[in-house]
Amino acid sequence: MRDARYRYRSTMVIAVLVAIGCGGGTPQDADATTEPRAEPERPTQLAQAGAEPPPAAEGAGASIRGAIRFQGTAPSQEKIKMDADPVCQQQHQGAFYGEEVVVNSNGTLKNVFVYVKEGLQGAFPAPTTPVVLDQQGCWYRPHVFGIQVNQPLEIVNSDATLHNVNVKPASNQPFNVAQPVKGMKTTKKFAKPESMVKFKCNVHPWMNAYAGVLEHPFFSVSGEDGSFAITGLPAGSYTLEAWHEKYGVQSQSVNVGAGETKTAEFTFTAK
Repeated sequence: MRDARYRYRSTMVIAVLVAIGCGGGTPQDADATTEPRAEPERPTQLAQAGAEPPPAAEGAGASIRGAIRFQGTAPSQEKIKMDADPVCQQQHQGAFYGEEVVVNSNGTLKNVFVYVKEGLQGAFPAPTTPVVLDQQGCWYRPHVFGIQVNQPLEIVNSDATLHNVNVKPASNQPFNVAQPVKGMKTTKKFAKPESMVKFKCNVHPWMNAYAGVLEHPFFSVSGEDGSFAITGLPAGSYTLEAWHEKYGVQSQSVNVGAGETKTAEFTFTAK
């Protein structure tokens, strides 16, 4: 038992060195701030799946609401094995499954990112309130989320084990941050729009998440009932795009007037 614990601790030390090395010297960029604490401050606001932006003006905000349908036989979810890290294993009772494809009980699909791809005009300043990506139970929470360009992203380690956050965007600056201490926080920003940015942990290869980086707040993520809602839109003609990590993208056009609510649905078919 002592030999096993020694080997595990040695592996964690090596993982820290690898994570820092992959990041190019220091484990965080100049724009990152890391604050180790004995106990973490619980995030005040996690990245919201389908968070609704405020209306553009009194009585003028339009809405697009709908659901993500699933057609066909749902694939079997991957069973995640966390026994390589006792800290991870101890936080889960029973089986734990991946989120690549989650078909809800009502025949809808979870974790689909829906956003306005075309049709918006004008500038939409980035919020100063950060979006929080938590690493809890050796899992990224949430799995899919949206964030605006230049909005702070606060990445939190709520586990008493090493995580590293490895992000290699196509348009934005990549980073690889080691977080070996429970309660550590790192703040990042994305300078350019990009859909979708993947997050992964090299220490725990089952951990991954996706972010849609936009210049506006008009996006949503389908939840446990498959629904989404984009509110506060100016009147106009828009192209909506729905993205899923396994089934790709779909798009459709929607016209909405001032104060009007339109319905849009997407259907993804099992491969």
